[in-house]
Amino acid sequence: MNDADPAGDWSSWPAPAKLNLFLRITGRRDDGYHALQTVFRMLDWGDTIRLRPRADNRIRRIGDSVAGLAEADDLVIRAARLLQKEANVAQGVDIAVEKRIPSGAGLGGGSSDAATVLRALDHLWQTNLGEDRLATLGLALGADVPVFVRGRNAWAEGVGESLVPIDLPPAWYLLADPGVHVNTAGLFQSPELTRNAAPATMADFVSGASLGNAFEPVLRRREPAVEAVFEVMSEVGTPRLTGTGSGCFVEFATREFAEAAQVQAASRVSSRVVGGAARSPLLDALEAGG
Repeated sequence: MNDADPAGDWSSWPAPAKLNLFLRITGRRDDGYHALQTVFRMLDWGDTIRLRPRADNRIRRIGDSVAGLAEADDLVIRAARLLQKEANVAQGVDIAVEKRIPSGAGLGGGSSDAATVLRALDHLWQTNLGEDRLATLGLALGADVPVFVRGRNAWAEGVGESLVPIDLPPAWYLLADPGVHVNTAGLFQSPELTRNAAPATMADFVSGASLGNAFEPVLRRREPAVEAVFEVMSEVGTPRLTGTGSGCFVEFATREFAEAAQVQAASRVSSRVVGGAARSPLLDALEAGG
């Protein structure tokens, strides 16, 4: 980071991962997109975004947030440029990303990074667009960006942008990444995908009904590495797929149970234990000023 313009000081901002506790496709909309239902769960673990405002209007990426990803295609750069244009900002920013969330795992890494850039720069540049406008901007970057902008666990419908905050009980998760990078667009085109599931209700979810993930059976058939992780994880609990990625998780009521399961599976699968958050750590950072 030493080559950055010394116009300001670096600040650090969390970009948490998320889980989809279920994911159903209930049909197709008139615009051709799939109609989804899901519950987003914020986690207490994720990436870190570092920002340093610039006196000029340049927006630069310091380092590679995702190996091989061109700067112009990086969501953090696109988010900064979008906010700069929307708010007619004369300032610029240097952006560095400490990546922990694996790409293509369905944990929302790119979307969360983009949302953190929008929220943090809104604060640093003093654009004061507000949560609603920032969520609208975020939707132009990706369907999952608005939930990270708002930072609350949520019941979601539409393409994932229609959000209703939901209180979730404390929980701990054993996460495993099979290392498979899933092409989301290609997965949505799969002829094996169930696209006409009966709509679920929030009462169904709260009652503990098994609502499933429409992409799970497709990925388990297509990707041996995903199936292998499911087989191991099934010995310690009920594994689920998150989002449209390859990441698998098992939910536990306590950290102790999750850590015991991790030890049991350690010789056969690489995993980590993370906590479910009552809300995004980004909101806490914004209230604290960074």
